[in-house]
Amino acid sequence: MRDRDVGPTADEGLLRALYSEHGGPLLGYVLRLTGGDRLQAEDVVQETLLRAWRHPDALAGRPVRPWLFTVARNLVVDAHRAKRARPPETGIDEQLLTTLAGSDDIDRALESWTVAEALAELTPSHRAVLVETYYRGRSVAEAAKALGIPAGTVKSRTYYALRALKLALEERGLAP
Repeated sequence: MRDRDVGPTADEGLLRALYSEHGGPLLGYVLRLTGGDRLQAEDVVQETLLRAWRHPDALAGRPVRPWLFTVARNLVVDAHRAKRARPPETGIDEQLLTTLAGSDDIDRALESWTVAEALAELTPSHRAVLVETYYRGRSVAEAAKALGIPAGTVKSRTYYALRALKLALEERGLAP
C-alpha cells in the first residue's frame, strides 16, 4: 500500500489539529504536575495525544481539552504510583548498605581473631610490651614503669615485637 505517499490521512489531520490547538496548554499543565520534568511531561503529552488519536469516539460530543487534561493527569498519577511500587532504578539501597555494614563487622571480628592468634605466638615479653603500648595506649615511660624494665628496653622490644607480629600476620595472609 502507498497511503503514506499520498499525504496525511484524516486521522493524522486530527492528531495535528489536537496538537496545534491543545499541545501548548497541555504541556504547561503536565510540566506543573511533573515538577518541571520536561522529558516526562513531553512523554505524557505524547501519550495523551496518542490515546486521543486511538479513541476518537471518546472525544465525540464533549469538550476536548478537559478530556485531554484528565487523561494527562491520570498518566502522571499512574507513572508516580508505578515508580513507588518498584525498587528505585538508581540510587543507593538502604537495606544493601545495612547488609554490607554487617559483613564489615564480621570481617573486623575475623581480623581481630587472627591478630589475637598472632599475638599468642609472640614471646611473653614481646606480647607484654605490645599490650602495654598499643592496646592500653601507654607511653614508653608508662609501659616501662608498668613492666618494671628500662624505657630503652621497651623501645627495642616494641620494635622487634612489631616485626615478629608482622611476620606472624603475613603467614596468615593479613599483613599489608
